[in-house]
Amino acid sequence: MSTINDSSSVSDSENNSQQTEVAAIHKTIRTQGEKELGRTVSALLWSAIAAGLSMSFSMLAIGLIKSHLPENDIGVLISSLGYAVGFIVVILAHQQLFTENTVTAVLPLVTDPGFYKLFCLLRLWSVVLIGNLIGVAISAYLLLAMPLFDTQTHGVFIALGEKIMKNDVSQMFAKGAIAGWMIATMVWLLPAAGEAKVWVILIITSLIGLGGFTHIIVGSTEVLYLVFDGKASMSDYAFKFALPTLLGNVLGGTFIFALISHAQVRSDN
Repeated sequence: MSTINDSSSVSDSENNSQQTEVAAIHKTIRTQGEKELGRTVSALLWSAIAAGLSMSFSMLAIGLIKSHLPENDIGVLISSLGYAVGFIVVILAHQQLFTENTVTAVLPLVTDPGFYKLFCLLRLWSVVLIGNLIGVAISAYLLLAMPLFDTQTHGVFIALGEKIMKNDVSQMFAKGAIAGWMIATMVWLLPAAGEAKVWVILIITSLIGLGGFTHIIVGSTEVLYLVFDGKASMSDYAFKFALPTLLGNVLGGTFIFALISHAQVRSDN
């Protein structure tokens, strides 16, 4: 009987420890979100533009790696690692990336709902999204307009955008939801990752690239490169790619992951 009671006590202790760790992660992300909600518009905008510029490193890395590898499974696997480069830069530099905010900025609202916090969340999302898109548009145009790459590398960049645009609207949305969920998972893991943060970012974001899931910021760099080269229209970008991908990212990051994770913590209390 004593052994059974001891085992039960150990199990209860482990469960309580796990609940405490989950609550601590929730609090860390919520506190970060509250700080973001309180930042000025100008600070958010400049940080978001910087993040948009930095995210172009993902397309740049994938394109440069692919241009030096054969078109086979090994080449695809290695080049997918380049997808992580932009995310690593943005996250370690603490720049504002839209899909991160579908988790961090939502937790303060669902923890303590109110119209003011809802307004702050919508303000944050709007400013960060606009800033990110300004940044990626500048990057895409400069990568195309400046004499930086040979014909082969240019062809690889074009192929990246064309691959995305082969998806129909429903595929853009579904793949965007998965990408949003995966980014949210990454954000949830980072506070506990310690010195392994880069590995967490690398593993999750390279998987997004390998799976061909759609991300509103990385994908915008690739599709806008097509638009500026005259191989796609702005209407194609806005309605076939951007809108369904954006909705998918928000659904995956906010309504699938953030709300479920919040419900988990609330249910333990």
